[in-house]
Formats: sequence, structure tokens, C-alpha cells
Amino acid sequence: MSSDYSSVLTALSVAPAQVVRGNGVLAQAIASITRLGQRPLVLGGQQSLPTVHNCLNTALGEAAHWTTYGRDCSEPELARLRQEVSAHAADLIIGVGGGKALDTAKLIAHQCGLPVVTIPTTGATCAAWTALSNVYSPAGAFQYDVPLPHCPELLILDYELVATAPRRTLVAGIGDALAKWYEASVSSGYSKQTLVIAAVQQARVLRDILFQSSADALAQPGSDVWREVVDATVLMAGMIGGLGGAQCRTVAAHAVHNGLTHLLQAHDILHGEKVAYGILVQLRLEEFEGNQLAATARQQLLKFYSELGLPCSLADLGLTGITLTELQRAAEVACAPASDIHRLPFEVTPEVLLAAMVSTTSRLPSRRDESGISAPTAS
Repeated sequence: MSSDYSSVLTALSVAPAQVVRGNGVLAQAIASITRLGQRPLVLGGQQSLPTVHNCLNTALGEAAHWTTYGRDCSEPELARLRQEVSAHAADLIIGVGGGKALDTAKLIAHQCGLPVVTIPTTGATCAAWTALSNVYSPAGAFQYDVPLPHCPELLILDYELVATAPRRTLVAGIGDALAKWYEASVSSGYSKQTLVIAAVQQARVLRDILFQSSADALAQPGSDVWREVVDATVLMAGMIGGLGGAQCRTVAAHAVHNGLTHLLQAHDILHGEKVAYGILVQLRLEEFEGNQLAATARQQLLKFYSELGLPCSLADLGLTGITLTELQRAAEVACAPASDIHRLPFEVTPEVLLAAMVSTTSRLPSRRDESGISAPTAS
């Protein structure tokens, strides 16, 4: 066995140590929380913290210190929070909320050497599961990600909490989870490593579950099918990223997301909405290379997105007012040397990416869209 292969296997962080899920399970999981620490710092957003305050405050009382993470997981916020951890003499971090809140909690716990509990209040991402945190600038622009040595010690998925979130958040989570298949199949579809093969195949199963169940789930909040889709976006998507490792986690769809975060106009667009649009861009890039299967997949997604309310174009994202210069900047960020977009099996330049970004709804590779930019003709 080669040393490279061994290092890939031993670096995997596949799953949280414990996952508790069900209706109203937060109250039942208090004992599991207090086994990890007695002086927790409870960290979340201004909207998410009130959803758990009564339950946790009753159980933890004055031993808990409550704080918000600001708007983004940024270096200034992380520095401030480390001071709060020290001042409170916290021995446990509890993260409550969506992706940025949970990324902040996981990273703070790692930096302070403390265990972390994640309590997602939406189905928008798999951040509650993963051993990874994304760091943004104070203005919300993606800066870098931090691989963590392990997944959270405890994940509490209380469906009653998630059911209070806006419908839009689960729709975004469906878009984010779908990317697992479209990115992993491109970067790792030909892998001969057993666990990577398993991750790619599970990503295909995840895609099929979402295709088959998402519409019914959104129409029946709180139902069995709704819970299965929440499990898919929060738990199964995270498991795939852990099992497959970094090489099959993200490709062009997430790179496009990262580029868009550098546009001020995109800051109110949810992570999964940008990623969903990024899937269409990635498929467009594959079409430019003559991949007709990608063209078919994109048309299938356009229909699916329209049914759910996911963005099919820049206009759907609300970015009709941006200039080509601004969009070029996003494309350049997405194509930076260390970007995951270079996991594609062909070279991508900012100019080609820009053409793909403005033509996600086009049917022909050579069609000129309303921006005046022509997509390159497949060779």
C-alpha cells in the first residue's frame, strides 16, 4: 500500500461521535450535553438562539453563557469569541443555527481545545455534521476553509426546531446537497478507492432521494417525507463529505459560490442557492467540453429547480444589476490557483467561467445570452 493512499484513509473524519434525532429531542438530550461540559458557551444567531433558549436555559441556568457570532464566521469575530470563551472559563461550545453559526462554533471549539455540540435549526446545510469550517471576511466574502481534526462530539437534530425555519432554507439545503453528486461524480467518479467509491455512490442515492421526495416534503412540512429530506440535507450530505474526503467534497459548484460571495449584491443569497446555481454553471462548463450527458443533466435540473424555487440564472439570484466587471471579479475568485474548480478534468479560465455563468438556461453551447457574451463552442 502506498503512503499516499494510507494518508488519505487515516485523515478521514466521517461522522459525529453521537447523533440524536427526533421530534422534541433537544430536551431529552440535556444529559448528553452536560456529560461533555458544565460551563457551556452557547453560540448562535439572533434569530436562532431564541428557539432553544427556554429549553437550554432551564436546564443549564447560570452556568451557560449566551452569545451571538455576528453576521459571518470571520477572523475578528473568532478573536472576540475566543476572549468570551476565556472570560467565561467555558468547557464546552454549543452551536445553534444555520451553517455560519455552526461553522463558527466548530472552529472556536477547535481553537480553544473544547468539545462542541451542534444544534441545526434549519435544513439548509450539512454544517452540523462536518469536520470543516468556512471563514469569511467581515464583509461576507469567502476567504478560506479550515479542515478540522474531527466531527462534532454531539449533533442534535430536533425536527420541531427545524420545522420553525422558513421554507426557503430547506429548499436551499436541497440545492446544497444535490451538489454532492454533481461534484463528486466529476472529481472522483473513476476512483478505485473503496471508501471514495462508496461516497460517490451514496451521493447518487442522495440525488435520487431528493429528486423523488423534495416536492412532497416541501408540500407537507413536518411529515415523514419531510423528515427524510431533512435527514438527507443535514445528515446524509455530511456523511458523504466525510466518507469521501476532500477530493470528492467540492468542485466547481462550490467554487462559483465562493466567487459570488465577493459580490456585495449576493450577500443575502443563501449558501445553498448559490451552490445550486453553481451546479448549473459546472454542467455548462462540461457542455463546453462536448459532454452531452451534462447537457441532459442541466435540462433535468432546470425543470426540477423551477418546481422547487431554486435559482436557474443570475436573474433568479437577484443579480440583474451587476456589471460584467463585477461578475468577472467573481469568476476570477472562483478560478484562483487553490480553488476547487481545478478538480475538474479540464482547464477553466475566468473568461470561460464567465460565459458559463451567464448562460445557465441556454440550450445551445453557442447561444448568445442577454449579456452579450457568447458561450464557447465545444471542440
